[in-house]
Amino acid sequence: MGFQNSIILTGIIVVLLHTMAGQAQDGGDFVTIPKGQYTVGKKGHVLNPFRRVRVDSFRIATRETTNAQFDAFIKATGYVTDAERKHDALVYKPVLQEFEWFNDSTASWRYPNGMIRGGIENKMAHPVTSISYSDILVYCRWAGVRLPSLDEWEIACRAGTTTDFSFGNDTALLSKYANTWHGKDHLMPDSTDGYLFTSPTGSFAPNAWGLYDMYGNVFEFCSGKLKAYPSPTVAHARGGSWWCSPNSCHFFNSYDIGRTNIHASFSNQGFRVVK
Repeated sequence: MGFQNSIILTGIIVVLLHTMAGQAQDGGDFVTIPKGQYTVGKKGHVLNPFRRVRVDSFRIATRETTNAQFDAFIKATGYVTDAERKHDALVYKPVLQEFEWFNDSTASWRYPNGMIRGGIENKMAHPVTSISYSDILVYCRWAGVRLPSLDEWEIACRAGTTTDFSFGNDTALLSKYANTWHGKDHLMPDSTDGYLFTSPTGSFAPNAWGLYDMYGNVFEFCSGKLKAYPSPTVAHARGGSWWCSPNSCHFFNSYDIGRTNIHASFSNQGFRVVK
């Protein structure tokens, strides 16, 4: 009887996942995540414990917001970003110790890693970076969209799974799905996957629900607060980035949640939107 019940349960799960994936593929550049209960978190994780959550239906962009999309916002509004006003964006440059970033007064969304490393003229399909959480809120109001909540982002990232990644627990498969750092450390530039910094959105394989770059390219800001960080100046981000490497940063999975100041700008920090 137990074996028969297992077969029936497996069949129900397969049909349910197939139905959810089919619904999620609708809507062009956005996928619809159906209303319902989902599993998030990881057993034993202090900030994000394993649990069930309920969310309403939402539509999330399949790709991160690009330089072209942000450029349209700037041209329409004349908005000046935090990095442009404060001249303090943080960038990567070779010969920096692990977790050390360089404060470049010339860096902004137009020159994500500083003027000396070039602008975005030929990178309009890359995710916009060196913008702050505060900047993004202004963009979202203009575009009529919003950031995903912490739970919404994870539900979309997991695509119905409970493993560390939407493709399982094998980190060796990560290079198929994400633009990350493959070098031993950050003392030398690394472009073994074809990209030293960001890549055009959608350059790597999507998850089962058609969402690209969930574990790499750039970290993605989310709305909402962790109880452990109630300060109004703290913003949270999820996913992974081109800078993250297995040797220095394991922060490219479905469950970790990062934090930064709402006015801080990094060249590996971006966002995707929900509507």
